[in-house]
Amino acid sequence: MRSPPPPSHAASAPAPVREEALRTLLDHRDRFASFLASRVDSQVVVEELLQAAYVKALEKSAALRDEERAVAWFYRLLRNALTDHYRHRSAEARALEREAREPLSVQAEPGAGSKVCACLHGVLPSLKPEYAHMVRQVDLEEQSVSEVAREAGVTPNNAMVRLHRARQALKARLQHTCGACASSGCLDCSCRSEAS
Repeated sequence: MRSPPPPSHAASAPAPVREEALRTLLDHRDRFASFLASRVDSQVVVEELLQAAYVKALEKSAALRDEERAVAWFYRLLRNALTDHYRHRSAEARALEREAREPLSVQAEPGAGSKVCACLHGVLPSLKPEYAHMVRQVDLEEQSVSEVAREAGVTPNNAMVRLHRARQALKARLQHTCGACASSGCLDCSCRSEAS
């Protein structure tokens, strides 16, 4: 009967090498943070990406063979994290753009009359001023999001986020005020006929 072969140590680096490599990565923290800060616009994102990369380094510490390669390897981790971050951000921006193009769910459908539920005008001032302004400009006055963004001095992406949040806040307030009719777009709302 043959005895099993001795375990191969070639697959993983000895613990002292890994510890030194990890220590080197920690020593380079400021350089890694600078690398990220020059590529993203938020210190919070820098910290999130850096912490996630350190966690991944700990999980994959067997891949760390020596100190010099560890730094290059960690930069690859950071580059991959940046790629993922921007890919996610781009997908989020596209989703927000689609949302901004959709009509406000509480607006009347075309042909249903030019009046908007009277409750809308009563609820709108209760929103944050920038939210109320965004809904008025985009949904009631039919200005483009990019035009409103330019006037407000914000990026179109920021304006789309603001519009999305404004619509959600408005919908919640209208549902609270009008009840069930708000969820159907206020088309059968008795307050609209009362305001006529």
